[in-house]
Amino acid sequence: MVLKRTCDIALAFVALAALALPMAVLAVAVRTTSKGPVLYWSQRVGRGNHLFWMPKFRTMQIDTPVVATHLLGDPARHLTPLGSFLRKTSLDELPQLWCILKGEMSFVGPRPALFNQEDLIAARTSRDVHLLLPGLTGWAQVNGRDELAIEDKVALDTEYLRRQSFLFDLRILAMTVIKVVGATGIQH
Repeated sequence: MVLKRTCDIALAFVALAALALPMAVLAVAVRTTSKGPVLYWSQRVGRGNHLFWMPKFRTMQIDTPVVATHLLGDPARHLTPLGSFLRKTSLDELPQLWCILKGEMSFVGPRPALFNQEDLIAARTSRDVHLLLPGLTGWAQVNGRDELAIEDKVALDTEYLRRQSFLFDLRILAMTVIKVVGATGIQH
């Protein structure tokens, strides 16, 4: 646990140093191509089902309902001009490095549910997945991401709970890079 937290902090600082300029460029691009703030802060479920505020570069119009993207009738209709690009490249996730530094997230763990995804929260709680720190990426993310049904996602999260280790986290991080470069498993 201490090793994972130490690695998270070190890797977050390295990532922030390397990505500060690209993040600044993205912030300007988001701000100049659509109305509203650069960051979208959503209430998410963290370890022990405690709520926290998680930032992303805003990819949706400011009047979009606060629900999981797959629950929107036509998600593409709500995207900002840069939204699709940011989502396909996962660049919208970069501000979450702040949550890693704060200790609300880790690089690897189950993706934090929205506060109103009650079915996902209940399923994770029943299998003790809620005891894990949520992650920027995770085992479910690299095995289907948006394409997974809730029961499949929770099964993969449960498998991660059982198998978690430093080497498994490294494997997931490597798989994440491959998936992001190929934009695999992203629907919107």
